[in-house]
Amino acid sequence: MPAHFKTLWVGRLKDFSVNIIGFSKKVHLFHFELKDDFFERYGKEVLSRGDFDVQVSLDMRETFIEVDFKISGHAELICDRSLKPFEHTLNLDRKVIFKYGEEPQEISDEIVIITRDQDHIDVGQFMYEFIVLSIPIKKLHPDLRHVDEDESNEKIVYTTSTEKEEKEEEEVDPRWEKLKKLKK
Repeated sequence: MPAHFKTLWVGRLKDFSVNIIGFSKKVHLFHFELKDDFFERYGKEVLSRGDFDVQVSLDMRETFIEVDFKISGHAELICDRSLKPFEHTLNLDRKVIFKYGEEPQEISDEIVIITRDQDHIDVGQFMYEFIVLSIPIKKLHPDLRHVDEDESNEKIVYTTSTEKEEKEEEEVDPRWEKLKKLKK
């Protein structure tokens, strides 16, 4: 490992804030293990169980801090169709740039403005958001995914009841038409 790297083993901390005051202008590495207690702290509405290994590197520069997140592990999800639990594997690489500015604000998903006197960055909130945003909206057990793919090839057409009635009126049997004329 090059001399300008500094590795810190953080482990399972209760606090996921990284103190950036006093860091020298080089790359600082952190390692986090995220378990169920992490999701209880940051919000278990979307995800309550999981096991993740996160490598965070902070590259300190003069005018900004570049933070790389490498997240790997699995989330324990419940299938929307069968209600069976299953493990969903995730491998993510995300980057956030913290630029120094007058007042704190989030410019985009990848750029955040911080003030020079800010003493820490809550990397836990970013890790949580990256993981939760990677969870699929439709959670299907791996055993059911092939069934869903087969069904998605079928064309389903939805119509309102008035459209359906109009179609039925147009498709009247000619014999009934003749009977209607006799009735008049």
